[in-house]
Amino acid sequence: MNKERLVSGLDAMGIAYDQTAIERFEAFHAILDEYNQKMDLTAVLDEDERIDRHDLDSAAPLAKGLLLPRAKVIDVGTGAGFPGMPLLILRPDLEMTFLDALSKRITFLQDALRRLGLTATTLHARAEDAGRMPEHREMYDAAVSRAVASSAVLQELMLPFVRTGGAAIAWKGPGVQEEMTAARRAAFVLGGTVRGIEPAPVPRRDDWAHCLLITDKTGKTPKTYPRKAGTPNKKPLA
Repeated sequence: MNKERLVSGLDAMGIAYDQTAIERFEAFHAILDEYNQKMDLTAVLDEDERIDRHDLDSAAPLAKGLLLPRAKVIDVGTGAGFPGMPLLILRPDLEMTFLDALSKRITFLQDALRRLGLTATTLHARAEDAGRMPEHREMYDAAVSRAVASSAVLQELMLPFVRTGGAAIAWKGPGVQEEMTAARRAAFVLGGTVRGIEPAPVPRRDDWAHCLLITDKTGKTPKTYPRKAGTPNKKPLA
């Protein structure tokens, strides 16, 4: 791994780190490569690209001060552990839960956490089902997701996990402005209020125009949400 690229990127973003974090990033990349030979976890194989697209991009909320000390966070649709794993590596104080619908991804994350010496919860479930579980519903300070879905769909998948006073943070691209009206309508139905869009630039990647869509949880999510698995994608609220 190109440690210099990772370190310079974190420095440019103003994100604190220690030597243990850098070593864990290096180890996580190696574990990811090991598992990627057996299952499709990531198509990003170039190390510099992975640092920028996965590690630094995932760390964006820390550059914005969006996660308080010891915050309880759920990574919805974590996949290969993004954004949750970089956030946990940089902030081991976070109470992180990794949620994914594929058991093989959860198995990978459990092994990675063990080998990295990190503590977190893993949950094998669909977001729509987990959002109805009493032990997870409205129990988190923040829900994060880099899932590829429209902003309105992400509201229904994320907000049911967030306590009143918390926030949902979704990674989006430059097209997010076209989704804002639908996102605001969906958030209102689900007990949320869209705070706005925060630019989340990645060093050396000015052309990406990445951003974070932040939605505050201002009230309870009605019991009818989230709807059954698959429905939010087929019939977005907005």
